[in-house]
Amino acid sequence: MSGGVSVKPEISSYQDDPQVQQRRWRILIILNLFTFMATLDGSIVNVALPSISNSLGLELGHAQWISSIYLMAICSFILLFGRLGDIFGKIRIFRIGTIVFVAGSLLCGLSGSLAALIAARIVQAIGASMTMANSQGIVTDIFPSSERGKALGLVGTFVSLGSIAGPGVGGLMVSSLGWESIFWINVPIGLIAILLGAKLLPGDIRTSKKSIDGAGSLLFAGFIVSLVAAILIGQEIGYGDWRILALLVFAAASFLIFLRTESRIGEPMLDLGLFRNPLFSLSILCGFLVFVSMFCYNIIAPFYLQSILGLSPSNAGWIMMIYPLVMVVVAPLSGAMSDRFGSEWLTFIGLLLMIGAQAGLAALQEGSALLTVGGCIALLGLGGGMFQSPNNSLVMSTVPRPRLGVAGSVNSLIRNLGMVTGIAVATTTLFGVMSGEAGYRVTGLIPDRPDIFLSGMHVVFTVAASVCVVGALLTGWRLLNRKRGGHDRHEVGGSKEHGAGSPSGSGTARAANGKP
Repeated sequence: MSGGVSVKPEISSYQDDPQVQQRRWRILIILNLFTFMATLDGSIVNVALPSISNSLGLELGHAQWISSIYLMAICSFILLFGRLGDIFGKIRIFRIGTIVFVAGSLLCGLSGSLAALIAARIVQAIGASMTMANSQGIVTDIFPSSERGKALGLVGTFVSLGSIAGPGVGGLMVSSLGWESIFWINVPIGLIAILLGAKLLPGDIRTSKKSIDGAGSLLFAGFIVSLVAAILIGQEIGYGDWRILALLVFAAASFLIFLRTESRIGEPMLDLGLFRNPLFSLSILCGFLVFVSMFCYNIIAPFYLQSILGLSPSNAGWIMMIYPLVMVVVAPLSGAMSDRFGSEWLTFIGLLLMIGAQAGLAALQEGSALLTVGGCIALLGLGGGMFQSPNNSLVMSTVPRPRLGVAGSVNSLIRNLGMVTGIAVATTTLFGVMSGEAGYRVTGLIPDRPDIFLSGMHVVFTVAASVCVVGALLTGWRLLNRKRGGHDRHEVGGSKEHGAGSPSGSGTARAANGKP
């Protein structure tokens, strides 16, 4: 079936199309392949930076931009492509994104200089943002409410797998195949997925004649670029530097003008009305907090395992793989449970487990047993798996179909901002504490002083646990309010089809008002 727009006009929903329903789980596999690759490439490069630096003759500070520019570009473009998905068709934009991503991956592996590699990473990020912005909306469109939590749970599984598996997978690949392999592996897998998509993905049945918000796109890109640049460069030169302060002022001004512009035009890139729904806004905020906490672990754990416990990079990678392995088992189960029992309790329990895991990591010492370390990591994966799937379901099930593209892109944007923020929080806190302990500015590990690193690590994981506590308090408050009101999750976005199952915005309005 072709990927044209508005085909099969007699079908008003993919859920009414028996052919689409027959192959919906195979479609999900295609979506998840690109979800995994796109998120993996946000974290896998970090472990390859020393090899890339040696190969291209780069300073490590300059090489860091190979990783940073990818996340920056995704955050800059993702809302735009969510909007384009709603206008031209989510599946059409997703298809184009798969081709762009594979082409960018090939160019990354062929790059022979820093400039060429950064340019290729931007191409790769544009393709990734096209797929990220629309995959959750496609899933919500295709799957009935009785299976939506399970399907979004699998998407969340592959998101978290890609985000957290990077150091482990990357370490194994770089050590055996070279740094180019982390990009080239995307090419054959991506081509297979593209060919399968040409056969299995349906054509778009819902498009819009709305205009593209060019001013909003430029303002938002300016906000993201200046904010992320301030966060990343500030780690190196200090956040009190006038250049960093100027970037932050520019970011704040761009964001305020963006909000003002979006609230005044008839067809904005970001429908601010989505955030009037407290369930949507709270779920988005909790997702951001969890990814901040998760990337604190992702940054600190390799240093602890290799420099403090003395593990080899490959062995450290295997230990870190415990997290995604637990996630891949738990997240689909929690998604299925959210379809049956509702999402709020599962997200709350998941956050409590993550608090316990981060507290356990904060108590690790130089002589801690690997069994203890592995147990904390497994508990973190268990909590993350229980949280991610139901939370994704809560986000997407409260949004009307015409705005699924924007909602999915907002969800992906918040995830990537959480990654960037988590990296900044972890490194800034770690080196700030270490500098205080050492009595001078520290930007790396101090030989023969594991105690100083451990002091910083303990504070980082305490901060990460505190971030999860904030999320748990918000979720607990939501639970109490909904219990007093006598409502359950299915009245808002589940079997009653308020939101994603509703052809209009009435579902969002009802959810926002707390009415069935």
